[in-house]
Amino acid sequence: MSNQKINFKTESELQEAIVKEKAKGTPDLEIGRKYGVTFRYIERVITRTQGLNISALKVSKKIKKLHPKDFNQEKTTVWSFKQRGNWATHSGEYRGNWSPYIPRNVILKYSKPGELVLDYFCGAGTTAVECKLLGRKCVAFDINDRAIELARKNVDFNIKSQQLTLISEKSLTAVYEPKIMVGDARDLSFLQDNSIDLICSHPPYANIIHYTDSKKGDLSFFDIDDFLKEMSKVAKESFRVLKPGRQCAILIGDTRRKKHVIRV
Repeated sequence: MSNQKINFKTESELQEAIVKEKAKGTPDLEIGRKYGVTFRYIERVITRTQGLNISALKVSKKIKKLHPKDFNQEKTTVWSFKQRGNWATHSGEYRGNWSPYIPRNVILKYSKPGELVLDYFCGAGTTAVECKLLGRKCVAFDINDRAIELARKNVDFNIKSQQLTLISEKSLTAVYEPKIMVGDARDLSFLQDNSIDLICSHPPYANIIHYTDSKKGDLSFFDIDDFLKEMSKVAKESFRVLKPGRQCAILIGDTRRKKHVIRV
């Protein structure tokens, strides 16, 4: 916190001022210059005070469109999207979440309408929103109860069966409300063997982006060796609940230590 422009008697006063600035929508760059703090410090303050790692405290969820314009399924093994995706309630305020184009492509490619999709690192609910839009059933959970609150808000919108307008899927006739709850990806004991049609999930990064304020069991705090040990438990449970011959789609990022990339 060097070069601090405004002095505070206590650090709690500084943190309170930062939260107020974020609530007003002040950019992180301006906050950093005004109070002499780093982006990482601002991120830790927001995570500690809000209970989840978000870039903005107020995000408009007014729905302008339910589906991406001129969408076409990816047909190669390399996917690239010019825009992040802002249809339905999708937004980028939850740090580290994946573009909705990814679960949309995965869900359309590897599941059918009415089938059951599982996301055990649901965060703000990107996969769950796509399941609702695409006529799939969904079970989504996260270890962070505050993230679950946000995910429930994001799936809380009305959609009629006639708005399921994907031309390539004539059998889209029903809307299913996602089942969203607090849970641990390493323990899927509430799910039966061979009960899931598709797993579609984006695990946290190994000790790079923290999603809670040191919540017990949050894998984002685990360094690489322990992270991989815990993820092996997730893999074992995934294999148990997934129907034979079906797909498990995981997006996971490599990590960096001392400026070197460590493959995950």
